[in-house]
Amino acid sequence: MTFKKEKFYITTAIPYINAPPHLGHILEFAQADVLARFNKLLGKDVFLVTGSDENSLKNVRSAEEIGISTQELCDKNSAIFKEVATSYGLSFNKFLRSSDKNEHWPGVWKLWNLCKEAGDIYLKKYKGLYCVGCEAFYTKDELVDGVCPEHGTKPEIVEEENYFFRLSRYQDELRKIIEENKLKIVPEFRKNEVLSFIDKGLEDFSISRSRERAKGWGIPVPGDESQIIYVWFDALCVYLTGIGFGKDEEKFKKWWPADIHVIGKGITRFHAIYWPAILLSAGLELPKTIFVHGYITVEGQKMSKSLGNIVDPRELIKKYNPDFVRYFLLSEISPFEDGDFSEKRLIEKVNNELIANFGNFVYRVLSFLKKNFNSKVPEPGEIKNEEREILKRIEETKENVKRYIEEFRINEALREIILLSKAGNQYFQSKKPWENFEKDIEDCKTTLYISFNLVKALSILLQPFIPFSCEELWKQLNFKSSINEQEFDKLDKLEIEPGHKIGEIKPLFKKLEVV
Repeated sequence: MTFKKEKFYITTAIPYINAPPHLGHILEFAQADVLARFNKLLGKDVFLVTGSDENSLKNVRSAEEIGISTQELCDKNSAIFKEVATSYGLSFNKFLRSSDKNEHWPGVWKLWNLCKEAGDIYLKKYKGLYCVGCEAFYTKDELVDGVCPEHGTKPEIVEEENYFFRLSRYQDELRKIIEENKLKIVPEFRKNEVLSFIDKGLEDFSISRSRERAKGWGIPVPGDESQIIYVWFDALCVYLTGIGFGKDEEKFKKWWPADIHVIGKGITRFHAIYWPAILLSAGLELPKTIFVHGYITVEGQKMSKSLGNIVDPRELIKKYNPDFVRYFLLSEISPFEDGDFSEKRLIEKVNNELIANFGNFVYRVLSFLKKNFNSKVPEPGEIKNEEREILKRIEETKENVKRYIEEFRINEALREIILLSKAGNQYFQSKKPWENFEKDIEDCKTTLYISFNLVKALSILLQPFIPFSCEELWKQLNFKSSINEQEFDKLDKLEIEPGHKIGEIKPLFKKLEVV
C-alpha cells in the first residue's frame, strides 16, 4: 500500500532584475533552501518556486541607461539570477520569468478577471507620489523627510487614469485573518507592524499603468490595451503560475496554497496586505505563512552603490566555497533582523566552527578507519554510558533542530548541529582509539562504530545548510542510497552494518587564510 506524501510548497520573493543579484538575494535563497531541503528530509513532497520580476518600469529605465532593449536586459539578468541561485545550491523546482507569455501571462489574466468578476476592479483618475524603486505609490505621511523610506529617493508625481483594486473592502477581513494567524506572519513584530498599518485604514490602490508611462512593457490589461497591469499584481502571481495556475489546474490544485513565502522586510506590505486581499477577491486560498527576513549590512552600513560596498555573490564564489558563504549567512545572521557581513568574520566562523568541529571530526574518524580497519566499519563491542550519551545527544539534537526550523530559528538549528559535532570530537578524544587499538580493541571498535554513525547523522542534519559538502561527504561514506532520501526519524538509530566499506577519503575543507 502506498501512502500519499504530505506536500510542502515554498517560494522565494521574485526579485527585480534591473541589476545583477547582491548578497541579500543569497541570504534569502539559502534560507528558503534550508526550509525546502529540511521538509524533504521529513519525507514531504517539496516544490520550490523562484524566478524573475521583469515587467517593471525600473527594468525599462535601467535598459535605457545602458542603451539596450528591455528584453535584452531581462534576458541577460534573469540568466544571471538563475545561474547564481544554482551556484549557491538553491534547490528550485521552477524558475519562472514573469515575461513568459506562455506560462505566466494566462494566469495573470485569469487572476485579473476573477477580481473583476468579484466587483473589485474599477477605473479612476489619480494623482500621487510614485517611487520607481519600490514600484509603489506613497502618501506624504509615509515619506521620511520627503523621500522614500526604502530607497531614500524623492518620489515622482504621477497623474493618470488607472484601474484600481478595492483594498478597502477587505480591511476588516484581513485584520481578522492576520490577528488569528490564519495567515501567519513571522516574526511576531512584523505581524504587529502589518496590523498597525491596517489600523490606519486601507485605501484602494492602482493596479495598472498607462501604456505610455510603462513604455509599452508588461502585460496588457484584458480588454484594454491602453493599460499595462501593475508590476506587483503581475509578479505576485508567479506564486500561482509557477505551479500551473491558468495552464495546468491539476498541478495547481496539488500544490496551492503556499506553505511559506520567504520575503525581505521591504516588501512585507505587498505580501501581507495586497496579496491576500487579491486572493480573497479571486476566491483563492491564502498562503499559510509569510516569513520575513532582514537585510544584510556591510561592516555596519547598508549596501549601496554610492558607498561602493555592494557584495557581488559572483565574485565571492570565486574566492570561497559556496557552502562557506551559506554557512556564514545562516549561522551569523538572525533570520528576523538585519545582520552584518564581513569577509574577516566569514573566515573566522568557517575556520573556528565548521572546519574545526565538523570537518575535523569527520576526517579523524574516516582516516582512522582507513588506516586501522581497512576502510571498514568494525563490529562494536559493549555499548557503555559514553556511547549512550552520544546516542542521546543525537536524538536531542534531532528534536531541537526540528523545533528550531519549524520556528524559523535557522541560526539556532545550525548551532545545535555544530555543538553535536563538537561533542563528537570530545568523545573521540576522550576515548583515545589510537591507544585502545593496542590496549582494548573491542572498545576501540565501539568508538569507531559510534563515531561513524555520528558522522552519518551529522552529514544528513547539515545537508540542508551546506549541501555541496554533504553530498561530497556522502560519497566518501559510500552509501548506495541518496543523501536526499534519508529518513529524519531514523537519524539516531544504529543501522549501519558492520563491515560497511567507506570510499576514497580526503579532507572536506581547506582552512581559509585570514585576510
